[in-house]
Amino acid sequence: MSTIRNTLLAERQARGWTQEQTARAAGITRQGYAAIEAATSVPSTEVALRLARAFGRSVETLFHLGDGPPPVVSARWAGGGNAMVGRRVRLYQVSGTLFARPADEGELLSRPADGTVVRTAEGVVEVALMEHRPPEPVLVIAGCDPAMGLVTDVLRRERGMEIVWVQAGSHAALQSLAAGEVQIAGAHLRDPVTGDFNETAVRESVPFPCTRVSFAWWEQGLLVAPGNPLAVRDISSLSRPEVRLLNREPGSGSRALLDERLAEAGIPGDAVPGYETRARGHMAVAQAIAAGLADVGVGIRAAAQTYGLDLVQLDTERYDLVIPNHFLDLPSVGAFLDALRLSGVRAQVDALGGYDTTVMGRLC
Repeated sequence: MSTIRNTLLAERQARGWTQEQTARAAGITRQGYAAIEAATSVPSTEVALRLARAFGRSVETLFHLGDGPPPVVSARWAGGGNAMVGRRVRLYQVSGTLFARPADEGELLSRPADGTVVRTAEGVVEVALMEHRPPEPVLVIAGCDPAMGLVTDVLRRERGMEIVWVQAGSHAALQSLAAGEVQIAGAHLRDPVTGDFNETAVRESVPFPCTRVSFAWWEQGLLVAPGNPLAVRDISSLSRPEVRLLNREPGSGSRALLDERLAEAGIPGDAVPGYETRARGHMAVAQAIAAGLADVGVGIRAAAQTYGLDLVQLDTERYDLVIPNHFLDLPSVGAFLDALRLSGVRAQVDALGGYDTTVMGRLC
């Protein structure tokens, strides 16, 4: 029995491949592959490289010494703020660069991880890999729309595609796109001068040509407890001292909408109890209000319905997906766009409430 251990079984099972399919993808015999997977044979350098290419992994993530520590890889930190030793992370590649970001950020708690951070440096982390890891992501999407999980689930079940959804406000998603950390960003940022959604924000934030694809129109407004016990009627109600606001993070489309409406009403932020608070995501706002931790917050109707809240509508907004033109030919991007055109996907999103998906998949 070889002292070299491997993660081939976990990688193969995660993709639903047979040993024959794996061997064919690597250009080796099934018998040879079976012996390597069982650790009764040590692969040559060429075979190890072939297997790494077939799985889309590095050689050091597939093979390691059984009596030594787990393999460690270096990756650029894409999680924002400071990386912490011990943090669970997901690993993924964009344009050949390996990135790490928290596996449990925002509403994504309990997602599987690729490893844990063992060392940090400026903008870089070293990650000790877990033996059984989730499949390699083929697409990374940043945005705040909770419905995105429905689309990624369809692609995971029907196409075997692993997609990472990074929860981020609109500006943060565009910044990640501009930095080359993701392949698609979602945004709902209205230009107060032209009234257009996202065109201005993309032009000002992203330094390369992009294509915008509509996802949906949605209803956004003030989330309040069932029956609206504090009689929140409009933006002016937020200046009342007994009404506690839970705000969204700066750069989010929801906060931009709130700031625009406060300015129109002549209400400064410091006159609103709770204006300096910040929650990450529509569902986080709805959950806090449902728990009685806040009285009002800006969010979409789908979040209100999920937590049994009422909504005082402020606007109808278009949520777009922004794709750099140099990624349009990626098979994973093509499969993602195809999924947006499925009637079943649209029906699932419509059922969340407050969505109009008639524009889903159309070029802006």
